[in-house]
Amino acid sequence: MWLSSLWRPRNRFSLDELRYLTEQLMKIQVVNEASKDFVIEALRSIAELITYGDQHDSAFFEYFMEKQVMGEFVRVQKISRSVTVSVQLLQTMGIMIQNLKSEHAIYYMFSNEHINYLITYSFDFSNEELLSYYISFLRAISGKLNKNTISLLVKTNNDEVVAFPLYVEAIRHAFHEEGMIRTAVRALTLNVYHVGDEYVNKYVSSTPQADYFLKLFKFFREQCISLNALVLDSAKSNTPESASTTSSAIDEIEDNLYYFSDVISAGIPDVGRLITDSILELLIFPLLLPALRRDAIDEKKMGAVTSLYLLCCILRILKIKDLANTVAAALFCPEEAFLLNSEVKLNGHVPGYGFSDENQNPEKDDLSTEMLSGRLRDTILNSSSSAEIYSEDDVRQHHSKGSQSALREALLSYVSTGDDVQVLGSLSLLATLLQTKELEESMLDALGILPQRKQHKKLLLQALVGEGSGEEQLFSSESNSGKDGITSELDSYLRRLKDQYGLPCSLSEIGLSPSINRFQVLDALVSLFCRSNISAETLWDGGWLLRQLLPYSEAEFNSYHLKLLKDSYQNCTSGLLGETRGTWCDLLVTLLCDDWKKCKKAIEASSPQREPKCLLFPSRQCSYTGPTLGESSFTAGERLYELVKVFVLLYQLRTFSVGGALPDQPPIQLPTDVPEKYRAKSAGLDGFSPKPGVELKLVDAVPCRISFERGKERHLCFLALSVGTSGWILLAEELPLKQHYGVVRVTAPLAGCNPRIDEKHLRWLHLRIRPTTFPFRDTAKCATQGKLKTNTLVDGRWTLAFRDEVSCKSAMSMIIEEMNSQSTEVERRLKTLLDHGHGAGENLSNPPSSTQRL
Repeated sequence: MWLSSLWRPRNRFSLDELRYLTEQLMKIQVVNEASKDFVIEALRSIAELITYGDQHDSAFFEYFMEKQVMGEFVRVQKISRSVTVSVQLLQTMGIMIQNLKSEHAIYYMFSNEHINYLITYSFDFSNEELLSYYISFLRAISGKLNKNTISLLVKTNNDEVVAFPLYVEAIRHAFHEEGMIRTAVRALTLNVYHVGDEYVNKYVSSTPQADYFLKLFKFFREQCISLNALVLDSAKSNTPESASTTSSAIDEIEDNLYYFSDVISAGIPDVGRLITDSILELLIFPLLLPALRRDAIDEKKMGAVTSLYLLCCILRILKIKDLANTVAAALFCPEEAFLLNSEVKLNGHVPGYGFSDENQNPEKDDLSTEMLSGRLRDTILNSSSSAEIYSEDDVRQHHSKGSQSALREALLSYVSTGDDVQVLGSLSLLATLLQTKELEESMLDALGILPQRKQHKKLLLQALVGEGSGEEQLFSSESNSGKDGITSELDSYLRRLKDQYGLPCSLSEIGLSPSINRFQVLDALVSLFCRSNISAETLWDGGWLLRQLLPYSEAEFNSYHLKLLKDSYQNCTSGLLGETRGTWCDLLVTLLCDDWKKCKKAIEASSPQREPKCLLFPSRQCSYTGPTLGESSFTAGERLYELVKVFVLLYQLRTFSVGGALPDQPPIQLPTDVPEKYRAKSAGLDGFSPKPGVELKLVDAVPCRISFERGKERHLCFLALSVGTSGWILLAEELPLKQHYGVVRVTAPLAGCNPRIDEKHLRWLHLRIRPTTFPFRDTAKCATQGKLKTNTLVDGRWTLAFRDEVSCKSAMSMIIEEMNSQSTEVERRLKTLLDHGHGAGENLSNPPSSTQRL
């Protein structure tokens, strides 16, 4: 009877409809195939009616309470064995709880044990749809939690929370293979933490609930190890698929770190301390820091590049003061210090907390100590410049105190001698430390990377309060009072490393000297700019770091550094001078102007131009190696792209290094008018580039034949012209009614055409035709894709047939003449820029007049 009456016409959103559905639902004694559809439809409709009534008529919910419909829902679940009914019930409850706005209604929903019964009911979670709706149901409940409602869902004994089914059941699914479920569980836990209930916070941070955090960090650690494997595989295969997989893993790792950050922001002291200790004990000390050794053998667990990326992410996302300063202090420890307690730290135990992972498998979980064997190689040697600032006894004493190589020195050795990715990783970590606001300035000073603005501020304050010798101290490199403060801060964290984490490292062993440490950083950066096997993009990142560290006086940036920069700059200048006659000489001035602005913006920016994740997607490494015989225009353009960026960087750094003001534009000469005698002037080209269809006078044009398609030979007139730094090869069709005039049909760049007369056919002239536009402007955007798109640049080949050998030689001479004219103009425009820095009387602090700039 109820089945046939279901379809009687009634007002759908009415109290009568709700009353009818409730009465019919109460009559159900068995949920079978005959009644299942009605039950599902009734549950769905009741959810809609209660949501509607909450916003329009309170009588709906009053009837809902009067008839104890929540109890009916629970009864239906008890008598049902249908998964689809359970799915609809969970969906109904989730919709109702999520959409109810009335505080009174929420209190009623939570004030009886019906909600907790459904939370703890033994559903068949092998059904993925059922699990999904169950998690959504739990998340909807958590969205309504506050300090009043949360008390309705917990069980207490003597003011202590002894059970919290919502939280306990949710975290059972915290590590489900489905990402959406993991995300929903984490959102639920954050809703719980941010309620701020003192007793609930104590419950979630005590045993056994606190095991959740330990399992979470062990899960996170496995993700980090898996990322390292993906990075190694991606480096071998370098395919879009591997890059996409790595990118997804990176996103998940960063999402996890942001989740940790959100948990910390809830302000639960025990949880915050637990997160700090866990990430240090389970990840940073046993895996990340040992992987920074130069002689690390086993990169399968954790490689240096992945370690550098993860350290950067952790410090950038987790804003924890103790974590940041502990990591910074650990960089002063020798690598042997990480051998002693590595097994203890990898077994899942965190000192100070009486719990461990119940699923722990020591044989599987032990990360072994193979990767911790060996010694760090001390690559920060006494350079010849050391004697100019420090006496030999000072430097010898410093190294004797810190005879064991520290991780900090390993980072600097990567900068000095590592490959492109290692350099970028070390620079990224140093930049991250420098920008970490939670890191004590004294720690930055001890590491030798205190920014000049903070260093100046510190010395200024010391001078104002009377510490030291006033103005003299302000411009000195180190003061006793400042050193005492640094020693105190660092010593406290080193003692903590020993007492709490078992890392034996003391201040007396490392021989702290901020001035020498700062000099070592500057020395490593200067040596970096003298390397030709590092990409320009990475050198720009090094330029940013050096710009942050440049002192106010020239005491630390000594003559040896300046000489190294000058030698590197002059080598770069010689290469650039050679490019004035190269394949892309017509675009050289434009490239210099563009990269000048980009470089100035990059090194003066508040942060480096590239994110740490670029480490894991190394772009095609480019470096300046000089021109080679028979190279393609792509190779030549790639070389020029690197050369210009390096030249601009070195020019600007040399200017900064002596306190000079950097102009907004490079000192490039203005273009001049085209002389009357030039062939382009006679042809009618004056200030514009010829395009197909343009009419011009065929001055010195040479008739030729060329075939762009098989079997279709065309008779055209050949002409080579140049205007300023631009030049073209033109093929024009002679106008029959206008003598000595023609219409341009085809154009090509003059630069890089490499004219050559065929050895066997002396009437044939071979030309290489390169693209008209420079293809390397957006290489930084391609960096995260792991590979440049090289198929967009292909050299063309023209073979022109002339009437006789004389005509062919005449065309060849015309090309050489116009190319020389073009190159001469490029050299003239760049003369002031390239002459800058030559001669003993150079003055970098006085740039050329603004009238000479573009």
